[in-house]
Amino acid sequence: MSDWLHQAWLDLPYAWGGPPVSGRLRVSPEDFRVEEDLGFEPSGDGEHLLLYIRKTGLNTAQVSNWLADVLEVRKRDVTRAGLKDRHAVTDQWFGVHLPGRVVTLPVPPEGIHILRASRHRRKLRTGTLRGNRFVIRVRELQGNLPALDAHLLRLCRLGVPNWFGDQRFGRDGGNLAGALRLFGGEQVRDRQLRGMYLSAARSLLFNRVLAERVMAGTWNQALPGDLMTFSGSRSLFPADASTASDVRLHALDLHPTGPLHGIDGMTPAGGVEELEHGVLEQAAQFASGIKHWRMRAERRALRVPVADLSWWMPAEDTLELGFRLPPGSYATAVLREVVQVRSST
Repeated sequence: MSDWLHQAWLDLPYAWGGPPVSGRLRVSPEDFRVEEDLGFEPSGDGEHLLLYIRKTGLNTAQVSNWLADVLEVRKRDVTRAGLKDRHAVTDQWFGVHLPGRVVTLPVPPEGIHILRASRHRRKLRTGTLRGNRFVIRVRELQGNLPALDAHLLRLCRLGVPNWFGDQRFGRDGGNLAGALRLFGGEQVRDRQLRGMYLSAARSLLFNRVLAERVMAGTWNQALPGDLMTFSGSRSLFPADASTASDVRLHALDLHPTGPLHGIDGMTPAGGVEELEHGVLEQAAQFASGIKHWRMRAERRALRVPVADLSWWMPAEDTLELGFRLPPGSYATAVLREVVQVRSST
């Protein structure tokens, strides 16, 4: 199992030569802060109650389950825009389907603070976000500190590989282990758990394709046969002879894509198709299992811009980073290019 986790996350190549410094992350939950940007204001009326909740030391499922219990609704009637880490302070949106009910919100337990509550006409669905804002503190910095400014400026200008982060794969790769058991015939009746396993499996395949492109230096280029997408868009179009020089590619608004493996969907051509097919052959048990469960094929940008990146050093051995990412992208993809994380033990 450790081999698959290494392929999924631990052995990924660096885009910009590796981090110039090392340090410690998440010394306390307050060192990792996330704020969801919903991108719209709740309508103020409707069947759904939207709650903006600050959670500390809890995962998203724990807050969802608490809301279902105290509001006496089914778990499936509690939705969220995204999943957030447990070891962090996160401000995130939840939706509860409460048609025709007037409710009094209870006093929440430790670790949960309700920031806003408002009615809305539509169900809150996963991915209904403009993006996420991160403020992350790295402590006990060591290494080439003078090189840090230039390194961060390069990330501002050129972006980073759009890896699926380590949390996608579960503790010690547990979600990948679960996927292998599922593909081996084990019954997984919990639909949410099964979905986590399937998502982890195709995230592994995406990261392996992206790793090949990073090692070749083509993750941020338009190759013949590539399927391209714009930032914030799900539309796809094939690269042509003019795409490589398109000003939008160099402005970080246009990106090549990699596979979210499944059935149907558009496929690249030429050398890009051969590269992706080779990765799928190397992980055939995951690739065939995903198709067996009939997941729909999609595409994901290989590159992500790091918007509004700022940094300062509140102490000589402490770095504080602030930046925004679109929904579905991971702060750990940015951090791994900046800092080599040292264990707290």
